[in-house]
Amino acid sequence: MRALLVVNPQATATTAAGRDVLAHALASDVKLDIVETDYRGHAADAAARAVVDGYDLVVAHGGDGTVNEVVNGVLREGTQPGLPMLGVVPGGSANVFAGALGLPRDPVEATYRLLQAIEHGTSRKVSLGHVTAAGTGADHARWFTFNAGVGWDADVVAGVEEQRAKGRQASPSLYAQTALTSYFSQRRRRSTLTVKIPDEPAFEDVRLAFVSNTDPWTYLRDKAIRLNPSTSFDGGLGLFALHGVGLPTVLRYVTHLLATDGNPKGGNLLRRDDVEYVRVTSPEPVNLQVDGDLLGTCTEVEFTGVTGALTVAV
Repeated sequence: MRALLVVNPQATATTAAGRDVLAHALASDVKLDIVETDYRGHAADAAARAVVDGYDLVVAHGGDGTVNEVVNGVLREGTQPGLPMLGVVPGGSANVFAGALGLPRDPVEATYRLLQAIEHGTSRKVSLGHVTAAGTGADHARWFTFNAGVGWDADVVAGVEEQRAKGRQASPSLYAQTALTSYFSQRRRRSTLTVKIPDEPAFEDVRLAFVSNTDPWTYLRDKAIRLNPSTSFDGGLGLFALHGVGLPTVLRYVTHLLATDGNPKGGNLLRRDDVEYVRVTSPEPVNLQVDGDLLGTCTEVEFTGVTGALTVAV
């Protein structure tokens, strides 16, 4: 088996020693090549090249951003037979995709699990989400592995990226501060989003829309945040959208999500599971995030679920 190991040396929990242990372990079972990323998009380019060169396995070692890039590289020309299998060894802070797959979030344990999957030939097909967006002078297309959204969460991602560009380190406290600032900014705006899902009338005056490809939506340290508990890698997309962001509404949902295992309900909430697509439009440009990465702004975006898009070693 030919395998490519794609390592992001800047990921939170990635170390040179850990990379060497992982590489040594993999090299005992496969013919291994290694790429260390040094620019944004490098992981995607390396994975796309691995498809052309006929690799059997591409292993992403880094955070969810690295996994997203590798997936987008493997699927650069779309879903097709003969694509390499994906392996994941977490090296970030949240590692949502690995957690949703039931993989260990510890890199050493995940390496052992990957070696077992290679030895025994165990894998599974996973459904993914695909985003196409337009409306602000540039079209965007991107695969996502666990969530995407427009509105509040995308504004938080944009705010954190702005702070990181100024030299601040990403941390739970930075995300919390940015979320609070973005919340008050959201409250000053009018509701502009229109959401359309199959076989239902359009929902207007929506404040924010989160789309999930699996459960959980994310992790807060070790706490799984479950917006759509019935959404999984075996089905369609989950939608969580709010008509209002008044303080009582937000506090009720935040408290519920932190104190329970999800399944939120309420009059201001539009929630659906296993839908084929979600289309969101806005008369004004809004931020769009994909797997925690800011994709840009748009006035029109469609999220589509693609069944069995990728094979993952588990």
